Amino acid sequence: MRLSIPGRRTYDLEHLVLDLNGTLGLDGKLLEGVAPRLALLKSLLRPVILTADTHGGAAQVRRELGVQVAVLEAGRDEALQKAEFVRDLGAERVVAVGNGANDVLMLKEAAIGICVLGPEGTATEAVASADLVVLDILTGLDLLLHPQRLVATLRR
Repeated sequence: MRLSIPGRRTYDLEHLVLDLNGTLGLDGKLLEGVAPRLALLKSLLRPVILTADTHGGAAQVRRELGVQVAVLEAGRDEALQKAEFVRDLGAERVVAVGNGANDVLMLKEAAIGICVLGPEGTATEAVASADLVVLDILTGLDLLLHPQRLVATLRR
């Protein structure tokens, strides 16, 4: 996905890195409307879901969505693992979406960071670290499905 944002730069985005709990889902289950939007986005970006698998739903989400779900290493700094994951993909080609304190570093690292005001709440540090904040995950995914909305929000 190529995005030219006036006053910023042109982005050649390839990856969509998403937090699971609190962003795409609640209590380990996907929020309604997420699956069909991610199915559409697969033609534009390669989605990858990162999770500590707190609720044990990672395998079900992987089956349901047919995308890569990476489970973080227990006992190691989750925020750092997420940022490293984004860097390993090539941060300049990544859109990252999250809501929690453990998403702050990946939101900063990614070319475009989107913070979601989710049903689990949103860490103030995540809001401050993102390029933009959306009311819910469906709005965030819709921005990517209709990238001119994203351009309109981020242009200077």
